[in-house]
Amino acid sequence: MPREALGLVETRGFVAAVEAADAMTKAARVRLTRYEVTRDALVTVVVRGPLGDVESAVEAGARAAARVGQVTARHVIPAPDPQLEDPIGAPRK
Repeated sequence: MPREALGLVETRGFVAAVEAADAMTKAARVRLTRYEVTRDALVTVVVRGPLGDVESAVEAGARAAARVGQVTARHVIPAPDPQLEDPIGAPRK
């Protein structure tokens, strides 16, 4: 079974993160697997799914978040190493 891609959008502030998550899940067939709030009001939204869908979702999420706040990073990992599954949240089967 192929591994799912991992997509991340990091914003400054929760409102922009919610906007990103909403756009990401509407733009493509991805699952919102978690979000992480860290110091300095940085919020990272994490989605999983097929590579093309994750790439589209990250692009849409970053654009949406930038309209209402600040995007500090966005990234797609096509096939994360299995060792990352526990720390980032394994995909649901």
